[in-house]
Amino acid sequence: MPITTYSLGLDFGSDSVRALLVNTSTGEEIATAVHYYIRWKEGKYCRPSKNQFRQHPSDYIAGVESTIRDIISQVGPKITKNIIGIGVDTTGSTPAPVDETGTPLALLKDFEDNPNAMFVLWKDHTGIREAKEINDLCKKWEVDYAQYEGGIYSSEWFWSKILHVSRHDKAVHEAAYSWVEHCDWIPFLLTGGTDVRDMKRSRCAAGHKALWHESFGGLPSNEFFATLDPLLDGLRDRLYEKTYTSDVSVGTLSPEWAKRLGLSESVVVSVGAFDAHMGAVGAKSEPYYLTKIMGTSTCDILVAPMEGDEKLVKGICGQVDGSVIPNMLGLEAGQSAFGDIYAWFERLLAWPIKEIIGTSSLIDEATKEKLVQEAMDRLIPDLSRAASKEPIGAAGELALDWMNGRRTPDANQNLKGVIAGINLGSTAPKVFRALVEASCFGAKKIVDRFLSEGIPIKGVVALGGVAKKSPFIMQMMADVLNMPIKVVASEQSCALGAAIFGAVAAKAYPDVPEAMEVMGSPFEIVYEPDNERVNAYSLVYEEYKALSDTMETHIMNQVRANG
Repeated sequence: MPITTYSLGLDFGSDSVRALLVNTSTGEEIATAVHYYIRWKEGKYCRPSKNQFRQHPSDYIAGVESTIRDIISQVGPKITKNIIGIGVDTTGSTPAPVDETGTPLALLKDFEDNPNAMFVLWKDHTGIREAKEINDLCKKWEVDYAQYEGGIYSSEWFWSKILHVSRHDKAVHEAAYSWVEHCDWIPFLLTGGTDVRDMKRSRCAAGHKALWHESFGGLPSNEFFATLDPLLDGLRDRLYEKTYTSDVSVGTLSPEWAKRLGLSESVVVSVGAFDAHMGAVGAKSEPYYLTKIMGTSTCDILVAPMEGDEKLVKGICGQVDGSVIPNMLGLEAGQSAFGDIYAWFERLLAWPIKEIIGTSSLIDEATKEKLVQEAMDRLIPDLSRAASKEPIGAAGELALDWMNGRRTPDANQNLKGVIAGINLGSTAPKVFRALVEASCFGAKKIVDRFLSEGIPIKGVVALGGVAKKSPFIMQMMADVLNMPIKVVASEQSCALGAAIFGAVAAKAYPDVPEAMEVMGSPFEIVYEPDNERVNAYSLVYEEYKALSDTMETHIMNQVRANG
């Protein structure tokens, strides 16, 4: 009888890393584990009011060891010895400065508490000015290097962050031999890499976030970067030209990491990629189906056959050959805040609960903790139930979903969230409903952009925390988009996609489509649009678009006035 083999997927999110063990023959999810980043949980190295979000590489290392060790303890030695591959996905763009050995500077004694020496998380927008300068230079340059990234470069991406840190921290700039994406560093770490020049760089990360394209011969020219800022002169030569799709093996576990994890040194580690792109693979993405990964933000992934001349789609997060499925074009869009909007509103409402209960002298500490936790657990579910009873458009409350800027269409991180139309009758459920409507309208703007650019959308597939937990939001999304939405059954679609790539790199399958068909997740529910609600939402959507235009003009006039 053939031996049953298994593959691990590591999914690095904004606040935790999750590991998933999958049977390569059936796609059965055998075991899972999660590790929450300790420093992140304590709020270290982040300044939300300044759009600064940094993560320490030590949190990632602890997460790898904790989750995989946990899984091994669950399944025992018989299964452990038959684990053949590991795939890795991360948030992105999340780069960090490294020395010549590929070691992030924050792991060195001189930089261990310096946020600029850490990984700059995807949602860090400290590089808004730098993104503008990149866009201005791209428009003037002989070659528009942003053309395959929607024509607009974002502060969420690789070069904006590198330039910002280089300008604001001389010590880090001088110590940084190169820069690496989180999704490239983890496989390099696990396989015992010691020279950053040997690091296999992700096609997904390079193409969507770093201005890499084969037609340019790789990255933009050194002359381009030196013109942007002399601080970048020479860095291109210390980066990369070649990139790899995630079905490619980086190597096998190093002796050190095999011992730390309790795995064989023969376990293959595949090239990393971004979480949303691997999530689409876990969801068995089909051509022209929009896969929505709905968490703190959203990433919308669409794959299309590489046929004829490639059409450039304006205002998205890039289109890259092989970024999702090798030999197919991957297109990415998304919203900079989605679940984060609801979490912000929850924190806003929770403040008096925590303060009043937490400072009460009439309640013991254990009871305080229990009461606060009960209130927090009920807040969003109860708000959702109350908001669902409000009419569409509530009583005139209208919001814009730009609490963390706008990713697509047409990236602009200067933009801010808006709540309009409030009056003395506005209630928490009414405002919450307006926020949910705004997040759904933001999603429709993305769909409208694809359609207006001639990219058909045959259907919508959803995965992630919001998709699994909120029927209220998902039904509204189906009504606003006027499309059925199929929700993926797996709780861990991104980690599942990573495990699929791990299996392919380990030669359990000849290619990703075959592995995806067997190992990918089925669907658990379909939300169908309701015609009556579709028509009602279309009227409010027109108001949303009008408010968007007005506020964008106002905000950008302020930005220009303030230099």
